[in-house]
Amino acid sequence: MTTPKQEVLIKAFKEILIAESCGSQGDIVNLLKDQGYENISQSKVSRMLTKFGAVRTRNALGEMVYCLPPELGMPTAKSPLKQLVLDVTHNNVMVVIRTSPGAAQLIARLLDSLGKKDGVLGTIAGDDTIFIAPADVNKIDDVQQYVINLFENV
Repeated sequence: MTTPKQEVLIKAFKEILIAESCGSQGDIVNLLKDQGYENISQSKVSRMLTKFGAVRTRNALGEMVYCLPPELGMPTAKSPLKQLVLDVTHNNVMVVIRTSPGAAQLIARLLDSLGKKDGVLGTIAGDDTIFIAPADVNKIDDVQQYVINLFENV
């Protein structure tokens, strides 16, 4: 349960992310301190970014900034995320997904939310690349096809 003071901090934090102007956690800390939150630290901001699913992506000016996903809940295959997948390949050991810059973490989050279902053991995401560890490398073609089908434009 959050206190009224925490709720005000959370609202200020989300408004900062919605503005899509902070390229670092330090920028967020400084803006919150400017608003009177003197006891805010970089580690607290880091925990809040994780809690609310914030990611770094390019804003309208092309700068890498922190922002909230379009939907604060868990993304689904029906969200516009599927348009961010550019390529899905494999090398007989792992599946590699190439995404638009800044989109890999959102796509990986979706895949991880599905659990070990359909052969995906886990993911590692960078800025525009995701590595998928298949549960069974002998079924890697099936995992690749599953990912392709998941993000196929309907």
